[in-house]
Order: sequence, then C-alpha cells, then structure tokens
Amino acid sequence: MEPPVRGPVAFIGLMATGKSVVGAQLASRLGWSFIDTDQLIVARHGRISRIFSQQGEQAFRRLEARVVAEVLAEASAETVVSLGGGAVLDEGTQALLAGARVVFLDADLATVRRRITRDRSRPLLAGDPVEAWTRMDRERRPVYERLADIVLDTRGHSIDQLVTELSTQLQNPHDKLHNSELHNRKLHNRKLHNRKLHNSELYNRKLHNSELYNNEGDSHGE
Repeated sequence: MEPPVRGPVAFIGLMATGKSVVGAQLASRLGWSFIDTDQLIVARHGRISRIFSQQGEQAFRRLEARVVAEVLAEASAETVVSLGGGAVLDEGTQALLAGARVVFLDADLATVRRRITRDRSRPLLAGDPVEAWTRMDRERRPVYERLADIVLDTRGHSIDQLVTELSTQLQNPHDKLHNSELHNRKLHNRKLHNRKLHNSELYNRKLHNSELYNNEGDSHGE
C-alpha cells in the first residue's frame, strides 16, 4: 500500500473562487502557516500585471513554476498553500502536487461574476471578463478535477462554512486511511492521464506515417 499523503494542503481553482481567503482562514483556524504564491511573486518581482505586460505570459509562467516548486518543496504538512489559477498548467507543478492534499475550490459564473467584473487588475480578464473566465473554466476544469483530492463546491456557502467543512475533513480521526485512499486515487488518475497521452502519441505517429506514405509521390513539389 502506498504511504498516505501528508504534504501541505494546496488550493487550486480559477481566479476569484476564494482560494486565498479560504486558505488563509483555514490556516488560521488550524494554527498552520499560510502561503499565497501570487503574493510571494508580487513581493519578490513586482505586480503580476506588469510582468505580463513587460515580459509576457510565458515568462510569468516560468517564474511562477519556480516559486511554486520552491514553496511545495519546503512546506510542511501543517502549511496551507494557495496557487494561482494557471499554476497547474505546468507539468512539473502537477507532479509536485502528487505529494500534497489538493483542494479544488469549485465555483460557477454566478458566484464570481461580481468579483471578476469589478477587478481590473487581472491581465487574463482584460476585455470581456465574463467570456474570459468562462473559457478558462472550460479549458482548465479537467486539470483541476484530475489533480484534486477534495472538490469543494463554494456555491451558496459562506467562508466559515467552507473552512469548517475542510478542517473537519483534514482533522478526521480516520484521516490517515482517507489520505492513503486519496493518494492511490491520484496515482490511478495520473496513470490514466499518462496512458491517454501515450495512446495519443501513438495515434499521431500513425497519422504521420500514413501522411508520409500518401504524399510520397509529392515529395518533389514546388
């Protein structure tokens, strides 16, 4: 049997779903440490919007991945970490999260609409924030769900209710068994994901070979 997951608690999910607020409140209630990776990036490198405008999103993602890797490597089991919404897009970060207890804060558009339309500081919501948030939700949700040990639906719940639910789960007397099961499920999901990637690569290779065969007579084109 695989050892139980006893790493830090890591919050993932889209922007404006409350990761920082719920994470900070959870840490306070449990007497644990709290780290917000976005805030850490700002403290070290300046505003995220400026990094986006001056260096581009890819430069920011590389910087973010380094900061997240550092935090997850050093965080104890009594640490709550809030990750930026796009941090999980990095494959290295996904691998590191296998050693954490991952909480996906799930929210619908109705829950976050007021927050995202009022907040003009987020570069990825420039233009039409509702359309941008909806698109990101559609694209990123499968990743969040695959990585999550706990999916917490925030709709219709107060921060206090969410924190109470999470602290109960994390301090459950059967936590060791529960976390072991979560860890095994996470490994299973990752194996399925890797198998899909492998099968996709094989399929693309077959298509490539087929195209080479079909286009052999056209090799002396223009």
